[in-house]
Amino acid sequence: MPRSFVRRVEDFACERCGQAVTGNGYTNHCPACLWSKHVDVAPGDRAAGCGGLMEPVEVESRAGGYRILHRCTLCAAEKWNQAAPEDDFEQILAIARTSTNRKLGL
Repeated sequence: MPRSFVRRVEDFACERCGQAVTGNGYTNHCPACLWSKHVDVAPGDRAAGCGGLMEPVEVESRAGGYRILHRCTLCAAEKWNQAAPEDDFEQILAIARTSTNRKLGL
């Protein structure tokens, strides 16, 4: 049975771009570059042993916002995460364009 969400308020420095990120308990990626880190099996549990950086590879529009697909650069695990209001919208659009072009073979 899946574990329930564990809210953790943690500040961190993005290991991809160096941005200082102030966590709010739901923060799971850098708002500047949108990269994440593979630390959880279930949200907030910090049980993943991988620790690889997770690249934002796809964006999907959902009612009320966007979600970002992250793929681990070490183990290829994939997880969807909600985009946050403070996320760089130009980065969201760039990822959406790149993933659309990839799907179209461009």
